Amino acid sequence: MKVLFPDRIVSRHVGGNTTYARALRDGLHAHGHTTGLIPSHGHPALTMLGESLHGLRRHDDSTVLHYSADTGPLLRTRGRSVATVHGVASRWIDVARTPRQEAVWRGRVRRAISSTDRLITVSHSAARDIAEVFDVPADEIVVIHHGIDQDAFATARTVSAEVEARLPDQFLLYVGNIEPRKNLVELIGAVETLRRRGSGLPLVIAGRPAWNFAETMSRIEASPDVVHLGFVSDGDRAALMQRCTAFVFPSLYEGFGFPVLEAMAAGAPVITSPRGSLAEVAGPSWQTDRLDAVGIAAAVEDALGDTVWLADAAERGRTWATQFSWETSIARHVDVYESLL
Repeated sequence: MKVLFPDRIVSRHVGGNTTYARALRDGLHAHGHTTGLIPSHGHPALTMLGESLHGLRRHDDSTVLHYSADTGPLLRTRGRSVATVHGVASRWIDVARTPRQEAVWRGRVRRAISSTDRLITVSHSAARDIAEVFDVPADEIVVIHHGIDQDAFATARTVSAEVEARLPDQFLLYVGNIEPRKNLVELIGAVETLRRRGSGLPLVIAGRPAWNFAETMSRIEASPDVVHLGFVSDGDRAALMQRCTAFVFPSLYEGFGFPVLEAMAAGAPVITSPRGSLAEVAGPSWQTDRLDAVGIAAAVEDALGDTVWLADAAERGRTWATQFSWETSIARHVDVYESLL
């Protein structure tokens, strides 16, 4: 069996969609299957068009096209194809995309639903959103949780000298894309509130601007309480999670939520929201649905002041994270692919 993934996703440097596609690719290789790429074409618009047209090409009977990030072929054909849709943030919040971006995205997803043979999503929360917004019968959506690389985050690591030189002794940590959905403006406000009271810690942000990031970057650059590291290596990512006082992820919506599980696997106390998939994925984290600066500040203060919760957070988080295995996720994807052959 051969599975093709979009080059624009596999070849990116950051993001949950890239982590997902690469893990599937590597897992398929480990199981003796082969993979290939749906090619990119330079300009983003040409690449998206090329991806959809690639589904019209003739492929042999052992090939499956996996559109792993909210796209699909232009039309349904006799070829085998699968689409993964990662959630519908706009069902709950209005900051995920501009109205034009949202209209384009919904058009792509509707086409993917109608033109592919199987529809996968990554959480039961996302499945409910897709069923509601796109009028898809629930039994036609295959839910397959992502996995995480347990060893990569559980094995003791030290940060690189370059990162070490910029770190405070104690700090709160956010790792992920910089975009409105991640709610970083309110998180920065919470950190500044706590620091003014004399009870807070600086915030270290490891991540690069993704989209619609101007306001957030302005707040990051203006705040004396934020250290922005930019993009960090996988090793530094794990080491930061192991070293932080707490990992804070007050997202307004997640289709899955890789960073929360990675931080748990690393043994970090995690403070997050119950929005989207996080209610099912974030397990024994400290969760708050008050996601303005005042509410986040209160959650951080309460969590770090709860010695009983803190004492158990690392062990409970590590145990919880072990149930999210790439081996299981990949095996279920293989079942989907093989059902089409």
